[in-house]
Amino acid sequence: MRARRTVALALAGVLAVAMAACSGESNNNSGSNGPATVLNVGMPNGPQTENHNPFLGSSSGASLGYRWMIYEPLVMLNSIKPAEEGKPWLATEWKWADNFTKLSFTIRDGVKWSDGKPMSAEDVAYTFELRKKNAGLNPEAIPYGEIKQTGSKVDLTFTKSQFVNQAKVLTTFVIPKHIWSAVKDPTTDVVKNPIGTGPYTLKSFTPQTTTLTVRAEYWQELPKVKELRYTSYNDNNAQTTALANGASEWSFVFIPNYKTVYVDKDPAHHKLWFPANLGIHGLWINTQKKPFDNPALRRAMDKVINRDDIFLQGEAGYFYPKIESVTGIPTPAGESFIAPEFKDAMHKVDVEGAKKELAAAGFKLEGDVLSDPSGKPVTITLTDPAGWSDYITDLEIIKDNLSTIGIKATVDKANQDAWFKAVDEGNFDATMHWTNGGATPYDIYQNIMDGKIYKPLGKGGVSGNYGRFQNAEATKALDEYANATNDAARTKALNTLQKIMVEQMPMVPTSASNVGGMYNTKNWIGWPDEQNQYAPAQPTQQNALQIVLNLKPAAS
Repeated sequence: MRARRTVALALAGVLAVAMAACSGESNNNSGSNGPATVLNVGMPNGPQTENHNPFLGSSSGASLGYRWMIYEPLVMLNSIKPAEEGKPWLATEWKWADNFTKLSFTIRDGVKWSDGKPMSAEDVAYTFELRKKNAGLNPEAIPYGEIKQTGSKVDLTFTKSQFVNQAKVLTTFVIPKHIWSAVKDPTTDVVKNPIGTGPYTLKSFTPQTTTLTVRAEYWQELPKVKELRYTSYNDNNAQTTALANGASEWSFVFIPNYKTVYVDKDPAHHKLWFPANLGIHGLWINTQKKPFDNPALRRAMDKVINRDDIFLQGEAGYFYPKIESVTGIPTPAGESFIAPEFKDAMHKVDVEGAKKELAAAGFKLEGDVLSDPSGKPVTITLTDPAGWSDYITDLEIIKDNLSTIGIKATVDKANQDAWFKAVDEGNFDATMHWTNGGATPYDIYQNIMDGKIYKPLGKGGVSGNYGRFQNAEATKALDEYANATNDAARTKALNTLQKIMVEQMPMVPTSASNVGGMYNTKNWIGWPDEQNQYAPAQPTQQNALQIVLNLKPAAS
């Protein structure tokens, strides 16, 4: 997922701004000037198809972020402070052992599902068993061994170290066994009546707006937000308009001229905070398509892509910071991980260097046309959803950059459904996309280069490696990092991965990721910010539940 623009868009049709901004529902359902009771959340993801299956990245619950208000994790982690201890949630205690091959949870007592039935350690064990038995529910391919439940304890074993997957295991959300044991295929089935332990239940759904209402009881103090309204706007512009006029109070969206069109509309209340995490954005190249299977061509493309222009024009000078290092590791967050040989190696535009690279690999540049070694002109289609204005601007910049070495590029402003399907099945030349983020650069490189998640062209269900990159040395280094028993071994493996990234260029890194958001303090206070970094500010992150629980009416 994009950290992030959500990976979640089961989208169709066109949504007018007025449909949500003039829906007839006020920001405060009390009908007075008293304390607010409703929070309006928005995302620029277009009309939704109803599906509250929390496992599916394509569900409406994932697209808009409300799945985290219904389904809760065992442990709540803060992705902008990955070194911090997790916050006990459905698990009150947890302990790793034997080089992260064993994990023991103590499950919280007194928690009830929204249908009134008690949640138990049996539900937790069942949740992990379901993931173990269904590869589609285990995109990280976590190698579960024995799963044992005794009383309030759940003990897990793994066939190899889960050092790199600690966060993924700890933040596993729990589902009720008495409901899901009757689900035929949890990887595809539509869920219309979601039952979770979270403080909210589904009230209503339309393709434009999903409404959640607070439960009568909850294992923690009930949130002050009595109703959550999630509106899915047509695109970035529509979402920005809603933020500017107050119809939407919380979102994650790219705003090209954010100060003028958003902040200045109400400087006292219109806030934004974009904390960085260790993930990246860039141009993913389909390495299975000729001539882009040639690393010399990919290196040449990297040499001419202007990261400064992408940051200043495409990302408005604030949204996704420029990546300086040739390794693709964001700095300063990843400074300590960069290998000695690349410490001072910063990316710079080098058109002449790119031309030399291509000539040495058998490409020919005649006039303004580059031909591959077989004599065929090099052309490329750059694609992203039409509504993602920052990415589209990035692609237009890249199109011009590539023309300097004779590559004829076209920009395809795709339908979002069609784009997701094309990327999933490998039916594209190149696209701007994101990587996973984590506590170390491992998550970045694993998402880009891991042969274990490789899918051949035409086969969907990808969970990374969108460029279909195959390199045995990279897969081995990733495995060595994941199973290392000491920091020295991990450093050696990570240095190998950086060398492969620089030499093979499976994707062209351009920008660092963030987990930011825009929010309005007129009706609600208690948001995270630079002074109080208790959670990332993005409404589609799992920590969104933490934020909602922390909010209080501004008028109280």
